[in-house]
Amino acid sequence: MHIHILGICGTFMGGIAAIAKSAGHTVTGCDTNVYPPMSTQLEAQGIRLIEGFAADQVKLAPDVYVIGNVVTRGNPLMEEILNRGLPYISGPQWLAENVLRGRWVLAVAGTHGKTTTTSMLAWILEHAGLAPGFLIGGVPENFGVSARLPGTPPIPARGHVTGEASRLREARLGTRSRTESLRDHRIASAFPHKGGRSAPVARNDGGGKNDDGGGNKNSLPLDGGGLGWGCEDTSPFFVIEADEYDTAFFDKRSKFVHYAPRTAVLNNLEFDHADIFPDLAAIETQFHHLVRTIPSNGLIVANGAEASLDRVLARGCWTPVERFDHHDGWQCGAQSADGKFAVSLAGKPQGTVQWDLLGAHNQHNALAAIAAARHAGVPVAASIAALAEFKNVKRRMETRGAVNSITVYDDFAHHPTAIKTTLAGLRSKVKGARILAVLEPRSNTMKLGVMKDALPGSLVDADRVFCYAANLGWDPAESLKPLGPRAVTEQDLGKLVEAIAQAARPGDHVLVMSNGGFGGIHEKLLKRLGELHGG
Repeated sequence: MHIHILGICGTFMGGIAAIAKSAGHTVTGCDTNVYPPMSTQLEAQGIRLIEGFAADQVKLAPDVYVIGNVVTRGNPLMEEILNRGLPYISGPQWLAENVLRGRWVLAVAGTHGKTTTTSMLAWILEHAGLAPGFLIGGVPENFGVSARLPGTPPIPARGHVTGEASRLREARLGTRSRTESLRDHRIASAFPHKGGRSAPVARNDGGGKNDDGGGNKNSLPLDGGGLGWGCEDTSPFFVIEADEYDTAFFDKRSKFVHYAPRTAVLNNLEFDHADIFPDLAAIETQFHHLVRTIPSNGLIVANGAEASLDRVLARGCWTPVERFDHHDGWQCGAQSADGKFAVSLAGKPQGTVQWDLLGAHNQHNALAAIAAARHAGVPVAASIAALAEFKNVKRRMETRGAVNSITVYDDFAHHPTAIKTTLAGLRSKVKGARILAVLEPRSNTMKLGVMKDALPGSLVDADRVFCYAANLGWDPAESLKPLGPRAVTEQDLGKLVEAIAQAARPGDHVLVMSNGGFGGIHEKLLKRLGELHGG
């Protein structure tokens, strides 16, 4: 199949391109501003890129056009496709029909922490030898790529994984023939109570009782899950970041409605995407559409401290639920100075995570990943061991450089809640050292000014605040007045860099937060710091 992707340089569509190419399809694509690093990554995989959306690209005559949500009516290529009656499909639907169908999909949804939690979950399954496929809105440092097809799992050691993975091992060792195993999958899917064995179902008690501190009574055995994946040698598991943004100009449902997950993480939920949602209730409706697609022998892992998610589930839930950050479910202790925190389930100790990540939000991300992996058969102890080797995601508190003991970090935070938790995590690490927060309000929601009143409160852990004020429909200087002289706003990027460099002194931590490239500010700032401080 030849697919031509409109809007190929976005993280999601670029991931689809990489997966399609790996699956043996011919892939071409177009976008505006085709430039590195995405352009070089795609071209390195043999994917031809075209700058712009000229109508004459129909001469490529692909089998189908895959449409990204950056494309709108009036796009010249899209108009030509419509006028000629050529076949087209959204990215999420193409993925669902060509990659996800028949697989055990583990989806991570939520306003915050999707990329990090999805990366943790994919790494846990990888560490357990389950070779999952994944599509993530960032680049996990453990993998170095944002997307891949499921691989061929190595034979896991006995006792290392339970349920799904253990049965997978038996099937691949020949204890039961692959044909028999696949046959039982399909029988169990259509007739779950026949065949002499019924699929176990997770308890809906908010905690999911743990039989041995590692195995999971909720996990589904290979012949009880109804998977029937396409290739006998590849992993059935696919981990995906489940975004609530709309699918395409012709499909205004959230992307995640297409994914049909068996395991779903609802990490948190608050108002965002003010360009397409009028209020929080509208987003809750989309989340309930997702809940309606999860099977009764699946599992929902939900944040127990979110009233919005309680409202979503109260609308109707047909799937067992396990909660984290909840007294009857998964909980974590305070993180120690050396990066350790305890994990418990329904009050019973499960083990201790030791890692380098910062912040209570990442601890909660870890709990969600542990619970989701446990549903797929990975014991808690194995997940904890994997998290000790988790390296985080690029652009999540990523150190970009240091000059004369002035450290510059890059982070994707762009919503006030994410800004606040990211700063709190850094504060817990640096204690009394100065933090200089550098902010670009770049997301559609932030540009509209919907969250402007929440900004001062989100920046309380910063000693100084520097805000890029260009291309906004509101005045950040006015919004940041409660911070007094601590806050500086600049319309010119060069002047902003100079102000930060002049304010910085040895021992400072400069945290740059944006969901875009921010005009290459990291390199410019490090260069200027070097000039001023002899670095």
